[in-house]
Amino acid sequence: MSTCTKWVQQFVLTCQNWGTKVDRTCTSWADEGSSRCSTWADEGRQECSTWADEGHKECSRWEEECHWYTFWNCIVAWVCHGWYWIAKWVCKAWYWVAKWVCKAWYWIAKWVCKAFAWIAKLVCLAFSWVLQLICVAWDWLRCLFLAIVDAIGRLFGRGDRRDPVVDKMFVLMLENRSFDHVLGLSGLTGVDIGGNPTAIDGADPAVHANVDPVTSLSHPVGPGADFALKNVDADPGHEFENTVVALCGNGATFPSSHVYPAIDASGYVANYRASGAGTPERIMRCFTEDQMPVIHQLAREFAVCDAWFSSLPGPTWPNRFFAAAGSSGGLDDSPSDLDIVTAITVDGFRFENGTIYDALDDRCLPWRIVEGDEFPVSFAIAGMNLNALQGRFTDMEDFVDEVQEADYAPKYVFIEPKYGAHDFGIKGPGDYTCGNSMHALDDVTRGERLIKATYEAIRLSPHWERSVLVVTFDEHGGFYDHVAPPAAVPPGDTETLSYVRHGFRFDVLGPRVPTLVISPRVGRGTIDHTTYDHTSILATLRRLFGVRSLTARDAAAQPFDHLLTGPVRSDTPQTLVDPATNPHPLDCEADDEPRLQRRRAELVAGAAKGRERLGRLTEPPESEAVGFAQIALQRSLLTARGVDAEQWRTRYLAIRTAADASLFMIDAKLWIRYDVPLGTPLPPLSPERPDPDDGPDPQAGGHPDQTSPTSHDDQPPTAD
Repeated sequence: MSTCTKWVQQFVLTCQNWGTKVDRTCTSWADEGSSRCSTWADEGRQECSTWADEGHKECSRWEEECHWYTFWNCIVAWVCHGWYWIAKWVCKAWYWVAKWVCKAWYWIAKWVCKAFAWIAKLVCLAFSWVLQLICVAWDWLRCLFLAIVDAIGRLFGRGDRRDPVVDKMFVLMLENRSFDHVLGLSGLTGVDIGGNPTAIDGADPAVHANVDPVTSLSHPVGPGADFALKNVDADPGHEFENTVVALCGNGATFPSSHVYPAIDASGYVANYRASGAGTPERIMRCFTEDQMPVIHQLAREFAVCDAWFSSLPGPTWPNRFFAAAGSSGGLDDSPSDLDIVTAITVDGFRFENGTIYDALDDRCLPWRIVEGDEFPVSFAIAGMNLNALQGRFTDMEDFVDEVQEADYAPKYVFIEPKYGAHDFGIKGPGDYTCGNSMHALDDVTRGERLIKATYEAIRLSPHWERSVLVVTFDEHGGFYDHVAPPAAVPPGDTETLSYVRHGFRFDVLGPRVPTLVISPRVGRGTIDHTTYDHTSILATLRRLFGVRSLTARDAAAQPFDHLLTGPVRSDTPQTLVDPATNPHPLDCEADDEPRLQRRRAELVAGAAKGRERLGRLTEPPESEAVGFAQIALQRSLLTARGVDAEQWRTRYLAIRTAADASLFMIDAKLWIRYDVPLGTPLPPLSPERPDPDDGPDPQAGGHPDQTSPTSHDDQPPTAD
């Protein structure tokens, strides 16, 4: 979608919203005016009665003087009473007629006003339609010109204008796992990009360890990672300050000089203990192949990058922004400051040079974002609501079907997982479980099922031979990795100062994350030791399709297109092994309308009772909850118009507590999925659940080193 088309689409939305708002304002104004007519008339009629009653009292004085010998006074009294009686009803009749004349005037004015709004909106939309035709013509001519220039460039072999070896890139970005945690004990061997025998830079229990600052015990890396930390132990801290401790040691802080401290990877156990872990050495445990067979199979069959780092030593949001924009715009932590988010990013995060999606649009190259649920992080970027209206977002089920079509057009497809539970329910805060993102608290087997579904959809499609799939993770999630992140080139774009929390210069990469490059042109068993970060995706797109660089970071990043130079292989597996079976899968109930309504009612009831156990409801939202609430706002505004849209904005700007954020997310899901408007009365609590505070607090959990058998449902979760 070109800038011209985006502008027209925004113009159309503005027309629609303005027309709807004016229409409702007309109705509201007329209803208020009509009500004032009735009130005024009622008050006038009351004054008629009061005036007449006072007059009758005056007439009564003549009655007191009425005798047989003063019969004239009697006549005057009777005439006086009659006159006031007639005058009262004439007065009341006048006010009655005036009321209906007044109401009729407002009724006519209302429809004149509504007609004006309708005509103005129609003219606005007609004008937009003409502009849209102009934009289509402009885009067609511009894209034709670019195609001719590209053809000439390829003909003469000029730089990036050569014919790419692949014409589709798919990127699946999962959540919160480090390289050592996933592949560090795999012992993978193969060949490097020069064809020489090599092995991955994995973890060595004899060398790589952390000391617990409380017990002074040394804990080496080793097997036995948990399938999920839900009800087992704490979620490892992985915000900016947590990562400083993990990388630089117990007690480390980011200095006022803004120079990152010396990195020795000695503080992972200390950071996990500070995160509330019952068993802090758990952070050193790694997965074995039998626990994550899908990733290990792909690592053997294609290329594993053992020097792929997250783009900054911090959490999900800024790292995902780097993958989209080559920058986070200065955001160096989660968007947890309510004042900043509500004041600056209500309409989305903005970047000086735009995003890769803008760069693809500039080159007339189609793209898609596959969303695992209603709230993909990509939607936090400004302008994505317009892209959604253009059909640029699709769900996983549709993607699996669409990619099988021979004319599937997108050149770049970014796949987001289902992030899981966002809302703060009666059982505790949103913990991102029951998704397939591989969040630390969630079941990794669900994420492996998503990887398998994604690979097989592309592998069995007609586009396989000219495609590349990148499977990576946004950041390390607090899990141990022994390799010190290297220096990085700062993006160099203009930062939004309100995004900055720590003054980080973006001159150091974050911890390593497991990354696979999958294509029939990638040699089997390739181990690539090249230093990459998430902006290498952008650098490779530049090499493949000639898109512009966005910042100094992605301009300097290493592309991985050298992995795609081999002949098309015929031995790539059509299907992958099944994921492992978690002996204690999470209890994941359906996220349907009855459950959402029940959680909504329970949450309101619990917050109203002010129980001590629910005191956390009044605390500020957890860091990422603020950002996901902002995405919920953007998704709600796709279909909300006029006054409804203003109500959604007002509700979002009023978020101050965890309860506020959770109720907003629940209401957004009900609106997006089931068209339940804001302000719908709460359903009563069901008889079998009369008090949301009954029973033990599920957040108390069990023994910290015990996997909780919350459910033994052997039905596998779906890929999406």
